[in-house]
Amino acid sequence: MSVNQLPMQQLKLLAVKREFFIYYIFLAVMLIFAVALHDTGFFSLTNFMNIVRQTAPITVMAVGLTFALAVGHIDLSIGSVVALSALVGALLLQHVGIPLAVLGALSVGLIVGLINGLLIERLQVSSLLITLGTMGVITGLSRQLTNLESVPIIDQTFTAFFGAGELFGIPSLFIWTLVIAALGYVALTKLAFGKHLLAVGGSPKAALAMGIKVTQVRIYALVISSMAAALAGLLYAGRLHGARYTLGEADLLTVIAAVAIGGTSLFGGRACIIGAILGSWLMGMINNGLILSGFSTNEQMIARGAILIVAVAIGVKELKNG
Repeated sequence: MSVNQLPMQQLKLLAVKREFFIYYIFLAVMLIFAVALHDTGFFSLTNFMNIVRQTAPITVMAVGLTFALAVGHIDLSIGSVVALSALVGALLLQHVGIPLAVLGALSVGLIVGLINGLLIERLQVSSLLITLGTMGVITGLSRQLTNLESVPIIDQTFTAFFGAGELFGIPSLFIWTLVIAALGYVALTKLAFGKHLLAVGGSPKAALAMGIKVTQVRIYALVISSMAAALAGLLYAGRLHGARYTLGEADLLTVIAAVAIGGTSLFGGRACIIGAILGSWLMGMINNGLILSGFSTNEQMIARGAILIVAVAIGVKELKNG
């Protein structure tokens, strides 16, 4: 059986089923907060656009992580890549133009993704352990690079393009979200590469028998995940007018929860870009609602952890059911 004859219909049906799940959750949470916070402006276009702006880096990271999870890998280093890429971009911007600064920042993602992929495949070690190690290395590099100091960005073109700017009245962060989401959706659902990802994540042995270059596909997936995190770092730097080693530090749990609750399996073989986007918006909406309700940062963290546990429990249950 060729890869193009994979049971895609069955995979699509499962994806649709999980997409409905995230739709229901999304609508339910929106209605609950809309009723509970009716006098705070929660249910307004302005507030929803704020949520989209604030979650743009999370959404970009979620799209990238979907590729890594699709092949059965986890990438714990994405949060640290956000900080290092933002710092590298901000430092380069003080000496060179925007194109070279952006290229330098994205190169961080490319290099880290390649290192992660090569180490995992060559050493045959769990992606969890390898990316946990690279996360520590990169976090140390970020702190060493600037001696725990923030790096301001005063280039208004950069901050407009990656942060607070607009194009025809549409916020640039929303445009970045749509562009990355469209690229991710096309790559995963319309290209042979997407089928290869799901085949490798579903059964590496079967994928190898079909002639798919399993090792290469896995490395590509980790590179995409890491480069998406690097782009997220640029979005953070643009929105905040600067970079700091703590950027992305608290995002890992949110991103994993967003992707998992959006229908992507944490064990490989099933991925949903639309679900990942809705998942990230859902997490943003919950954060927004909790803030407006007066919950503390710690309580918000508890809520995100609880959501991740529920998402993982659902994934494990579906895995056992086949």
